Formats: sequence, structure tokens, C-alpha cells
Amino acid sequence: MEKGIGVRFLGTGAADWNGRDERGELRRLTSILVDRHILIDFTPTAEDMLPEGSRPDIIFYTHSHRDHYNPEAALKAGVKRVYLSQTWYDIAKVDFDRAAKALNMEPPLITPVYIGQQLQIEDLTVTPLPANHATGYMTEQTLIYLLEKQNTRLLYATDTGGIPALAARISGIDAHQKGSPITALIMEATMGVDYEADFRLFTHSSVALVERTVQVLKETKRYLPPVGQPVYITHLARTLHGTQADLDAHLPEPLRAAYDGLEVLF
Repeated sequence: MEKGIGVRFLGTGAADWNGRDERGELRRLTSILVDRHILIDFTPTAEDMLPEGSRPDIIFYTHSHRDHYNPEAALKAGVKRVYLSQTWYDIAKVDFDRAAKALNMEPPLITPVYIGQQLQIEDLTVTPLPANHATGYMTEQTLIYLLEKQNTRLLYATDTGGIPALAARISGIDAHQKGSPITALIMEATMGVDYEADFRLFTHSSVALVERTVQVLKETKRYLPPVGQPVYITHLARTLHGTQADLDAHLPEPLRAAYDGLEVLF
């Protein structure tokens, strides 16, 4: 098995991206491929970013928003197993059955997951954590994920306004309870540099919030990355961020803007 956790960013954009913009910039909707066969979220916008010959067989969903969730795209990509919050399992079951029938394919196995439940996928442990986000389904609990393999503990946090207290507690980074530190962080920064005048502050994070989060985690030794490893930001709103070149030039250390096709081994 590969040492560490391999991540390919298939898309890094928020929901306001729809193809190449007037600046010539392009971000597909946010999703990642983990260890070459596990998806976290996936939509048709990212189909061309799958490595040649890859057939992802597993997908974990953060939530049901259509910029993250598309059953037809998952089935076409080769997904056979689906994991998502038990709070919207019944909805997803209907959606996937309908998509499979339309595509003349077998429906996947859908497994409902629960907050704090550890799921073992070969040598990778995946733990769903609560996100601070909301959808059109009033009872849906949206998710972020802790990914663990060997000595790597990667927190993947999108879409969420900050890291909720229960997520911090379960993942081991709560300042009030001793736990294992994380060693890697991918966090959304939908809101641009800061968010004081934007309604999305209730459900998303900004560059400033990610920077403050990293500072606190480092000072309390809850985040202990390898020397020189960046914190990657993703789910970047088209209307609230500059170009990739702007981000590369001006983001504060240790933040780096992920881009579509970026591959990182944590």
C-alpha cells in the first residue's frame, strides 16, 4: 500500500463557477480523489480531471448540494459503494435508484454513516464529523471527514463555517480535551480574504478564518505537519477570490490555494 494519503484535487471551486470565467480562470466544482479510487463528492464538471484509466469505486459525500452531489456522474465514474449521512439516506437511495435505471446500470450499495463512526477502507480510516453547513433538507447533517493512515491524520473540511466543537472533539483537536493532533489540513475558504459583509458567513469560511484556525491549532500543538507542508484551501468562490496567480502571490503562510489537477501526498 502507498505510504501516506494521496489526494488529487479534481475541482476547487464553489457553486458560482460555471466554466471558464472572464479572467480566463477555471475551477471545477469541489471534489477530491483519495488514493486513486475513493471520491469525496463528485459532479460532471470534474469528469475530465480523473486520471486516465481510473475507475473510482467508492464515494463519500459531504452533503446533498448539487455542486457536490450528482448520482449520474458517480455511476458513470464507476462508483459501486456510496457513503453519506444517515440523515438523508432515504433521499439518496431514491436518487441513485432513479439514476441507475436511467443509465441501465446496477444501483450501488449505499451505506448510511453516523457522526464519529470509524469506517475502514483497506488501510484508510475515514471518520465522518459534523460540518457547520445547511441544505434544503432541514434534518440533514452535513459532514466533513477525518482521513487516517499510518502516521497521517488529514482533516478535510468543506463545506463548513469553521470547525464545529464536536468535530474538533472527535478528531482530537479540541483544546479542552487531549487527543492526537492532525498532521494535514484541507479547508474551504469560500469567502475570500474575509467575510464580514457576505451572507455566506453562516455556512462557509474565509482565508482569515482558516489562517486563525491554523494559528490556534499550531500554538496548542493540535496541528503538527511535516516541515514545509502547506495548508491547502479549496472551494473558492469565483466572485470572492482573485486569480490563482494572485492567490499564489498573496496568501499568508502556510496557506496555499489548491488548483484543479493538483496532486499531493500527505
